[in-house]
Order: sequence, then C-alpha cells, then structure tokens
Amino acid sequence: MLVLGLAAVAGGVAPAVAATLVTAIVADPLTGVAIEGYDPVSYFTEPAPLPGTPDYVYEWGGVPWYFASAANRDAFMRAPDIYAPQFGGHCAMSLARGYLSEGRPGLYAIEGMRLYLFYSTANREAFLASPARAAARAEANWQGFALTLAGPSVSPAAPAP
Repeated sequence: MLVLGLAAVAGGVAPAVAATLVTAIVADPLTGVAIEGYDPVSYFTEPAPLPGTPDYVYEWGGVPWYFASAANRDAFMRAPDIYAPQFGGHCAMSLARGYLSEGRPGLYAIEGMRLYLFYSTANREAFLASPARAAARAEANWQGFALTLAGPSVSPAAPAP
C-alpha cells in the first residue's frame, strides 16, 4: 500500500521527468552523437552508409554529427534538413502508428529524397508498402510528439517535388 501511495504521489512528477528523457534527435546515450556516428550524407552518396569520425564533426540540433569527410560535413552544414534523417531519427513507421521508437541507422530507406530510419525490418517493410501515406501520417503525429521532446525541435523537411 505504501508503495502504491508513493507512486501515486510521485505520479505528478514522473511524467514531466520522463518526457525529458526522450530527445528530438536520437543520439547515442554514451557518446551523445547522432545516428550512432554514421555520416548522414553518405546515405545519399554511397552504396551503404559510412561511419563518421570525430575528425569531421558538426553540431546541429543540439547534438554532434560525425562525417566521413570534410566535404560531407560541409554539404550537411549547407543543408542539414535535406541530409538528416526525418523525425530526428525516430522510427518513421512507429510514428505513423502513433508512438515513438528510436530508428536504427542500419535500417533505413530513402523515399522522395528523404532519409527515414526504422526500429525493425518489419517496420521498414510496412513503410515501404505505402511510403507516401506512412510518411504523411508520421509527419502529422510528429507535430504533436515534437512539442514534448527534450532538445531543439527538428521539423521534417518539406517533401521533395
């Protein structure tokens, strides 16, 4: 009973604390680096994403991003909204379904010249079955979630023409 009473009293505080644990941009909990240190530009320029290095770092959205080269870092600096994963790296299909989960840098898709990350291969396959519809639902849900996340808000980029 005492445990339940304490949980009820703390209930008013816990949601505020818990809300700040989820950040607008998914970052490694140990290093603080976005998308586990992968170079976001390389998703668009290479057959597979490349790991970045601390030698080429740029802070955007309140977190550091690593790059494989100075050229990739400079391209990102000019247009981060194009190269950064949509929804701060949160799983696009989870968002389309109305909840948050972290995307994994190795599970991705590029649709409409936008990078989307996914929590699981099943989520990626569900997204790819109807990408325009899933992206629109994810974007609509992201608008509500983004208001409650810690760190600078990151809006999805406008859809490519």
